[in-house]
Amino acid sequence: MKLGIVGLPNVGKSTLFNSLTKAGAQAANYPFCTIDPNIGVVAVPDERLYALEKFYNAENLVPAAIEFVDIAGLVRGASKGEGLGNKFLAHIREVDAIVHVVRCFDDGNVIHVDGGVDPLRDMETIDLELIFADMEVLERRISKTQKSAKADKTLAKELEILERIYPILESGKPARSIEFEPEEDAFVKSLTLLTYKPVLYAVNVGEDELAGNEYTAVVKAKADTEHSEMFIVCAKIEEEISTLEPDEKLMFLEELGVTESGLDQIIAASYKTLGLMSFLTAGPKEVRAWTIPIGTKAPQAAGKIHTDFERGFIKAEIVNFDDLMRLGAYNAAREAGLVRLEGKDYVVRDGDVILFRFNV
Repeated sequence: MKLGIVGLPNVGKSTLFNSLTKAGAQAANYPFCTIDPNIGVVAVPDERLYALEKFYNAENLVPAAIEFVDIAGLVRGASKGEGLGNKFLAHIREVDAIVHVVRCFDDGNVIHVDGGVDPLRDMETIDLELIFADMEVLERRISKTQKSAKADKTLAKELEILERIYPILESGKPARSIEFEPEEDAFVKSLTLLTYKPVLYAVNVGEDELAGNEYTAVVKAKADTEHSEMFIVCAKIEEEISTLEPDEKLMFLEELGVTESGLDQIIAASYKTLGLMSFLTAGPKEVRAWTIPIGTKAPQAAGKIHTDFERGFIKAEIVNFDDLMRLGAYNAAREAGLVRLEGKDYVVRDGDVILFRFNV
């Protein structure tokens, strides 16, 4: 899973990226500090893995991972190349979802490119640049498809979808505001439209404003109308706690009156937004989490491990993580009838501990 962190210059993108990835991306008080995207891979915290590691005395532990891409600040005119905008927009096309960092703190020492804090204006600036970029892509694609459709009638449906999207963008709405049939969705995704990507709003507040402020309600209202996830973070605090040990981090968060770090919130929101979950494989050699879409059937989940597992799938031997931990032994779970053999139609559930049987 790849998440792109976007926003105007000086809203706290690189500071948040640093805290999430500890990658040391440069953060400075001037526009276009970030030119090439910084990339960091972060392990997804999952306490179940550590419990299984201890349970099996496993040699290796491999968590699921998220790749964060810190994309340079966008400005008005980015879709026309302002501020190296074309280059930056190309980076966004490669991500699965967008984390839109919105500045919701006042600080006279941190320059705002538009002169002052106004989250609604800032969000609209980013939205419009993404829309303009998508319109340019669609204009070229519609023109090309119109010509090709004269000789190839099978392109009529594609042309109809393209011509359905364009006026929506023209009205100032993103492509994700349109409902598509499942068979249409695959084609729309292939267009890599910026405004078809899911958006998570990361509201960056001051150190004493984690409960929210006058600006956060504005972002919440917009997120609600889009059915998007929104969460409140303080990038400065996140950067501070990123250097702490887990126990110290927990104590620090408790003192602030919060239960989750920014990383935890982003992971939960991204999994929910993208419809993802994890199943687990475990044994003395390795304990590992595998990220799959909710609703995935057993053979396709097996294919996540190796294509041979899917091709030669026979059965999946499954035990629920909680049942395994409660009974304290795999054989005890088997004797209690809690280890099941499931076939090709079984829909994998979050927290399933699975051993795949296959023959190639």
